[in-house]
Amino acid sequence: MTTTLIWIAVALVAVGLYLSWTAGRLDRLHARIDATRAALDAQLLRRASVAQELATSGVLDPAASIVLYEAAHAARQAVEEQREVAESELSQALRAVFGEIQQVEAVREAPGGEEAAEELAQAVRRVPMARRFHNDAVRAARALRRHRKVRWFRLAGHAPFPMAFEMDDEPPVALADRAA
Repeated sequence: MTTTLIWIAVALVAVGLYLSWTAGRLDRLHARIDATRAALDAQLLRRASVAQELATSGVLDPAASIVLYEAAHAARQAVEEQREVAESELSQALRAVFGEIQQVEAVREAPGGEEAAEELAQAVRRVPMARRFHNDAVRAARALRRHRKVRWFRLAGHAPFPMAFEMDDEPPVALADRAA
């Protein structure tokens, strides 16, 4: 009888330790999602700021400046529910303005344009990487949260279900070649 109780106690402790480890793992994944989302937000803000700065610098033609400025301003001011759409529209505006290598060369020839073109190329290159890191963290947390043990024992607590950030982040060809 005593031996049976000891084995039951050992099994309960083992299950408790396993559940505690799983809850800790889930908590670390949620912390990683928060960190990758902050990094993604920083890269998106940097891209919009550089695009807005370039649009107001006077090195682009007026039509391209207006298109780029409005898209960058909308991306910076977008509320969370509209952020993915606004960022996709900024990507489309960047492709429209910098789709041709001649436009990038015109920016580079302007005073201070070389640095501006390089900074925009770097910002455009970093957004897809930051988004990929964030979505990978979301995918890992979702996979763990789908397990029965996590649902049955409510190991996720009150943490919201992680959402991926889906947007059009394809860089303009002329800038992508320059960033590589």
